[in-house]
This record gives sequence, C-alpha cells and structure tokens, in this order.
Amino acid sequence: MPQGVPPNALSASGEQVPLFSHGGQVKAVMQYFAGAEQPFVDLSTGISPFAYPLVLPERGALHHLPEEGEEQALQQAAASAYGVAAPDMVVSGAGSQSLIALLPRLLKVQKACVLGPTYSGHRLAWEHNAVPCEGATHVHQLSLAAQQGGVACVVCNPNNPDGRLLERQTLLALADQCARAQSWLVVDEAFGDFESQSMAPLLPHPALVVLRSFGKTYGLPGVRLGFLLACAPLAQRARDLLGAWPVGALALAAGQQALVDTQWLEQAAHKARMAHDRLVGMLHKAGLACRGQSTLFTLVDVAQAYALWVHLCQHGIVTRRFAEQPHCLRIGLPADEAEWTRLACALAAWQAGHSAA
Repeated sequence: MPQGVPPNALSASGEQVPLFSHGGQVKAVMQYFAGAEQPFVDLSTGISPFAYPLVLPERGALHHLPEEGEEQALQQAAASAYGVAAPDMVVSGAGSQSLIALLPRLLKVQKACVLGPTYSGHRLAWEHNAVPCEGATHVHQLSLAAQQGGVACVVCNPNNPDGRLLERQTLLALADQCARAQSWLVVDEAFGDFESQSMAPLLPHPALVVLRSFGKTYGLPGVRLGFLLACAPLAQRARDLLGAWPVGALALAAGQQALVDTQWLEQAAHKARMAHDRLVGMLHKAGLACRGQSTLFTLVDVAQAYALWVHLCQHGIVTRRFAEQPHCLRIGLPADEAEWTRLACALAAWQAGHSAA
C-alpha cells in the first residue's frame, strides 16, 4: 500500500487511492474513477473561480530579463493593495510556498510553533531545515511558546483547511509579545484578500512577518506569485536570500495589472461571498455540517467523509481530504452553472442514498 494511504482508501473499483499532499491533483485522482462524469470539476484547492482578465505581455517581454524598475513597480502595487506603508517592506517571490520555504533561512530561531491543524507546508519547511517544530491547538499555547524567546510562531489566518479566522487584535497582542521575547510571529494570509482582519497594515512591526498569495484571490495560480511583508531591514535580507529575478515577466505583468484594480477586487469579493453562501446552503440542504469563515472554501464535517469523497469523485467532482482530519472534506467554489448543477445533483444523490439507509 502506498505510504500515507489509510486502509479504507479504495475507489469504487477497489483500487487504492493515494492521499495527495496538495489539492488540484485532478488527473492523478480521477485515474482511479474510470467512467466518471466529465469534464472534471476541481473543488479541491480553494482558489477563486473568478479569474482576473489578465492581458498577457507581448512575447518580446520574454526575450529579456526583468528590469529592476519592473520589480519595484510590482512592490509598489503590492504595498498599495495590502495597505503596507512603503514598497521596501514588500518581497515578491514565486508563490507564497517559495516564501514559506525561505522562512527558516530568514528567521534565525531555535524552534517553530505552528497553530494547527493547518497547512502542512509550514511544518515541513522548518523540519526540512533541521529546526524543531511543535504544534499548538490554541493561541494561548503560541503565547507560552513565544515567551521562551527565539521561537517562530506561525498562524494561518484564515486557517486552511478549517477557515478559522482570528481577530487582528488577538494577533497584534501575540506579535507584541513576540517582540518583547525576541521571537517572531508569521501570519500566513494566503486566503485573506476577501477578509477584513489583515495584519499587513500594522507593519512595520519588529516581530511580524505577513505572507500573501496572489494566485488564490485572482484565480491565476499558474502565475506563481506571492509576497512576504515585513519591516524594511528584514525584507531586504529576504530579497538578498532570494537573489536576482525572483519572479518572471508573466508574474510581473499580472501583479502590476491586477493589484491596482481595486474595482475588480471588490466585485470578485462580492461574487465569492455570494457563491460561498450558496455553497453552504447547498451543503446544509444535503444534511452536511459546515464550518469556517473563509470566503473561498468551507469545511464539511461528516462521519462518512471518505465515502462522500468517493461519491463526489464518481460524479467527476474532486474535493480535498486530509490524513489528520479523516472526518473532514474541504470544498471550494464551483466556477459556473454547469459545475453548480453537477454538485447539486451529486449531493441530492448522496442525500437520497443516506436517507434511504
């Protein structure tokens, strides 16, 4: 049996289905479900279905290395979009994942403490750099860890996958405590663009680092663009570690266009909130309990989570399941009416089958 596959992880045909470490592995998942409805519907990522209407750069832009001024323009656009006081506090990278991987080199600490359960990439980044990493289930535990000094406290806000959203004042108190103890607070706001609790406007702060993802909000994950926000000296150190040309021409063009388009962002946020309400209503109608405050996805608590996951796959719909939370599925927003209809039909069939049982 492949590593990490629970004993009951079988498709309807009896094949073992690996538990993939990330969402979006649609082709890999659906190879186990021959005959499923097509086209496949990917609800496994939490990426906004409302993609920014990007105007691609001319081909000539790919024939030269990015100019320093182009990256500075991107930093300015990001600073304005995220409410950061100055562009020298913005570090651009090839997606927020690349910046998560940078943190153990950037923050010289004795250990990390991650509020979870959450995105496993944070724990793995510290462990791969031989930095001990412990888990916490409550902010109070992070507070106790921070007081030890030399600790990187990590919070995803909104949290992935359960959508928990902590208030800004709670995190500010923790950041202040980190500053007094010479620890750090890292707040990953990958799903935060449609929420109202961002820590970015509180920068510069001597102990605060904020991560933002571009692709999730703007529906363009293939662009691979993310940002690390911190006080200017730390941001400069991060840029030095990344080296020249941290992002390519496509990411530069996408960021400069989309981040300044505040009207589009407001409209996308409204559409996403409406879609989230519709999704939660549809799931409740099917007798499924939802939790979380993230706009771009919801978490379903159901005892038969694996059976529901298989059922949805049989209808060509891929959702996200988790080894550490086997009773949960994360479900993102459908992109169009065809996908909404497919999901509604699949959920109706699920409800009918379980009502009969």
